[in-house]
Amino acid sequence: MSRITAVEVFPVAVPFARRFVLGSGAVGTPDQAGAVVFVKLTTEDGVVGWGEQRALPSWSYETAETIAVVIKRHLAPILLELTPFDVELFHARASRRLSPAVSNGFPFARAAVDIALHDAAGKLAGLPVHALLGGKVRDTVPLCSAIGVGEPSAVREHALQSSDYTAYKVKIGGDPIADTAAITAVAEVAAGKPLWLDANQSYRPTALTRLMDAVRDVPHLHCVEQPVPGTDTLALRRVRDLISLPVAIDEGSFTAQDLARTLRLDAADLVVVKICKSGGLRNALKTAQVALAGGLEVLASGLTDCGIGFAAALHLFSQLELALPAELNGPELLADLYVANLDIVAATATVPSGPGLGVEVDEERIRAEALDLALL
Repeated sequence: MSRITAVEVFPVAVPFARRFVLGSGAVGTPDQAGAVVFVKLTTEDGVVGWGEQRALPSWSYETAETIAVVIKRHLAPILLELTPFDVELFHARASRRLSPAVSNGFPFARAAVDIALHDAAGKLAGLPVHALLGGKVRDTVPLCSAIGVGEPSAVREHALQSSDYTAYKVKIGGDPIADTAAITAVAEVAAGKPLWLDANQSYRPTALTRLMDAVRDVPHLHCVEQPVPGTDTLALRRVRDLISLPVAIDEGSFTAQDLARTLRLDAADLVVVKICKSGGLRNALKTAQVALAGGLEVLASGLTDCGIGFAAALHLFSQLELALPAELNGPELLADLYVANLDIVAATATVPSGPGLGVEVDEERIRAEALDLALL
């Protein structure tokens, strides 16, 4: 098989098309780019695989600096001994070199590499990534609009502009009064579409009960995601006793093992699956399988991915039963995706069918805009 001979890392400041704020902090604005680390693997046959991962330390602990350094200094030496098909061997050796603690270790860095491995393996095999994962069950993936924390007028206008979407994820920020106004504003124009509330760890249980009382009559609320800190699974369990709205876990569940503990504690009704926090495609699929076996519904999400990460997510989620349309918001929120060949019409994305990820990466632009690793 074709051995990996080169590993390149390109941190890039990716511009946003619009302001996007979570309960845990800002992600980006048109004047404030967000850091994305691109990874390029090259094999001895000249086959190339691309991966990427956003650095968002307000969401998880990895920064652009740590992602780049971990890949260059710790993961690249492992990769140069392997082929793109050695995905499980890569993760096993990475875990020995960078030992996981309670959850997984450096999942964002590993996810970027994992995606690149799958891209290269698919190209070598002449197969799309979804075929390497077991095959898709649908050709398209409907998308959910992501509406950031903001004033009622701003979130209402965003919802109106997103009328093609069949669901809305509404970010809430821990203030019951402000959040009630935002939720109500979106509901007024949602036309019966489901609303997925996402607190990004910004609430205490008692404050959440006040919010739930205030929005009791708002129609079509589907669930509330990660209202309490991700490190406090017992608080999430308590929230399930306090409110009637289904509760989803996100930041509190990075791995299949994390979710198994959550199931044992009966602390969630749904789980948000993300490639980034899982450490890659196969590990994300393992989490989804644990959820479905345990009776939890699956929500699909990303972390404002560019086109490489977005395409990877389409391959993954094309084979899973999802509770709501996928909240993969890169196309909605970013000024550029750095790839060609994505097909998105009326908020529905077609799963790429070409070998690997099935997208054409704008390598020239990535190289031109890459930040100096020495300056990170």
